[in-house]
Amino acid sequence: MGITKTEHFTEQQNELSVLAKAIGHPARIAIIQHLIKVNSCVCGDIVNELPLAQPTVSQHLKELKNAGLIKGNFEGNAICYCLNEEGFGKIKVFFESINTYLENQKNQCC
Repeated sequence: MGITKTEHFTEQQNELSVLAKAIGHPARIAIIQHLIKVNSCVCGDIVNELPLAQPTVSQHLKELKNAGLIKGNFEGNAICYCLNEEGFGKIKVFFESINTYLENQKNQCC
């Protein structure tokens, strides 16, 4: 695998890259959609929603949590997950800047 040279990019570019990578798997999109639908849930509920083994779901949850897209709190012997506003706020700002650019362009490109 090649060297990514992340030091040549801004902190924001590197953060967005981590966030994009975290949502770059259909299982993680399904987890996010499930959390939106139910507002929060324990890990077992997520496992019941996906056609994946519990360890695989746990790994996807770990990736989302490490990227800052979800938060998890212990409730008894289970973990309750919810969306992390801060992580999604960074994605929102990025896509809003793209949207603003596109609205201003109005098909003036190529």
